[in-house]
Amino acid sequence: MSDQPVVRFELQDGIGIITIDNPPVNALGPGVSDGIVEAVEKGGADPRVKAMVMIGAGRTFIAGADIRQFGKPRAAPARRSYDVLDQSNKPVVAAIHGYALGGGLENALACHYRVAVPGAKLGLPEVLIGIIPGGGGTQRLPRLIGPKAAMEMILSGRHVPAAEAKTLGIVDEVVDEKDLLGAAIDYARRIADQRPLPRVRDRADKLAEAKADPGMFDAMRKSIARKARNQKAPYSGIAAVEAAVTQPFDEGLKTERRLFAELESSDEAKALRYAFFAEREIARIPGHSKDMKLPEIRTAAIVGAGTMGGGITMSFAEFGFPVKLLDASRKVLDRGLQRIKDNYAVSVKRGSLTQAQMDERLTRIQPVETYEEIADCDVVIEAVFERMDVKKAVFARLDAVMKPGAILLTNSSALDIDQIAAATKRPEAVAGAHFFAPANVMKLYEAVNATKTARVTLAAAMKLGRAIGKISGYAGNCDGFVANRSRGPFNIEQGLMIEEGALPEKIDRVMVDFGYPMGPFAVNDLSGLDISYDTRKRRAAADPAYRKMPIPDRLVEMGRKGQKTGAGWYRYDKGDRTPIVDPIVHQIIKDVADELGIAQRTFTDDEILRRLLFASVNEACKILEEGKALRASDIDVMWLNGFGFPRYRGGLMFWADGIGVRAVYDQIAAWHQQYGARWKPAQLLADLAQSGGLLRELKATAVA
Repeated sequence: MSDQPVVRFELQDGIGIITIDNPPVNALGPGVSDGIVEAVEKGGADPRVKAMVMIGAGRTFIAGADIRQFGKPRAAPARRSYDVLDQSNKPVVAAIHGYALGGGLENALACHYRVAVPGAKLGLPEVLIGIIPGGGGTQRLPRLIGPKAAMEMILSGRHVPAAEAKTLGIVDEVVDEKDLLGAAIDYARRIADQRPLPRVRDRADKLAEAKADPGMFDAMRKSIARKARNQKAPYSGIAAVEAAVTQPFDEGLKTERRLFAELESSDEAKALRYAFFAEREIARIPGHSKDMKLPEIRTAAIVGAGTMGGGITMSFAEFGFPVKLLDASRKVLDRGLQRIKDNYAVSVKRGSLTQAQMDERLTRIQPVETYEEIADCDVVIEAVFERMDVKKAVFARLDAVMKPGAILLTNSSALDIDQIAAATKRPEAVAGAHFFAPANVMKLYEAVNATKTARVTLAAAMKLGRAIGKISGYAGNCDGFVANRSRGPFNIEQGLMIEEGALPEKIDRVMVDFGYPMGPFAVNDLSGLDISYDTRKRRAAADPAYRKMPIPDRLVEMGRKGQKTGAGWYRYDKGDRTPIVDPIVHQIIKDVADELGIAQRTFTDDEILRRLLFASVNEACKILEEGKALRASDIDVMWLNGFGFPRYRGGLMFWADGIGVRAVYDQIAAWHQQYGARWKPAQLLADLAQSGGLLRELKATAVA
């Protein structure tokens, strides 16, 4: 550990400089708050100091609290930095660059003034880890920008750019990026003699909007009811802001701290903290050195201008990469480009993208019609139809034209990467890059390691995903890789329970109640029943023992392919995506069950939930046994970001730990006796049930 203090105080021509220096992000770890208190008191006692500037060393102001300390016993500070800043007898200017998040923003709010560079981001993201701000953020922010805007920031947890922060009133001045300290010192000199000091706690004018609109808080509760289902933190955030309006400042602080304490050790907060750290752990591949020299990827090409190829193209354009979009059919290429433009136009209409940003991204996309035109690109991602013969033909062509050193990636969602790589003379340069649909929206990205994939290729593929805003996870080469393979048994049980008497709308209701944004049958209708139909046909052709799914097959063969045809598992009125329960589907289910001789029965909600999820827990253990995934926590991250698993439940394996490994194993063993081979418990699960331990801590013993 360094002997250097995490907070320094220096004097420059009458201005005290308080520098937080706790790499890498100046988190409010041990010693930081105490150091701020000491520095402020030192400046206050020194007659030479006219005003103070608080700034972060390195690339950021204060990125928040040290999350690792939450949920653990810790001594309460004798004096809180927020209170000491607030009570300083000399003005303190917060000089913000990088991030001022959570406790970082709360410290800035306790200062008398705030200046920021244009690239700075400010926010109170605590709700994303199941808590609320605990350093006065719910009390000061409403006084500064009004309770409605404060609730929006607190409940979304979003990062607010400096320009917007200035408009809202959080930041007093946006200053030159090149010399933040100099600009902050100049600002401090200008305001050094102004009295009384503008303490946020003393302001009340912005709170008047709530008194004029007494129904504001109930309206906010109603507006978040669907999204915040089963969660406590968002409602506690509203209650804390309401306290800012209805209670004196010090009483409001007590309310905030009480609500914070109730949340900190809740199951919700534990799960969300676990998810936070799991998303950082997934980037690490054992044996991959940080010093490994990777090829630089500056230019990209996408082969295939369909929905998936277009979404991948948008992902590259969004993050500043020039990208060529190739399709042999001019008609398909034009249609793909129009789809990209239409998607961007929707974002502009919603206000999430400006017209200038749309135009800039479109200039990065170059449509081409020949392979020769992409030959000089650093990476190429194939996104054509999910058929082995089609993909092999594409890779043979890529092998013939792409420059030496280019990385060749396939967006296959399930096919054997080894077979695809074998179509080239450079299999070491081939890997999977499995995006999830829609590719421009979904965060999950699997980097798939084939038998001959070079380490440098895999590492470059992982890094590439992160460079375009994705969460990159390792996957070994097998049917469905990690995410889709672990999800497969869920899909099978979903179909089998329908045959046994559980109606689609009941299964959907159980999963929505559990926390999914949509039920699995509604999702099937949204994505298209024909997609999974084609996959089932491929697997049935390859494996005679593959269990057919006659009910969804019959729906597709009747032309019921989901929302795009107006009917699938549900019926849809024209122009409306609301699923309507359809008696025709009920009749099809009954007819197929009668044909198969399957007796219909009633299911409890608990049985539905566990049949679906325990099947996937068991498969996840098999995947880890085979070394196709590195860690159980990686699988949790994939379910959170690929399948909409409710984040406040931590992930598939974390959730199962809450039930208990022995209980999960016993149920799976019982269903093995009842239903046969598909429920055979994974050996890894059996061993863990015997020895004790946590599913979420499982790791592959060897990587395949």
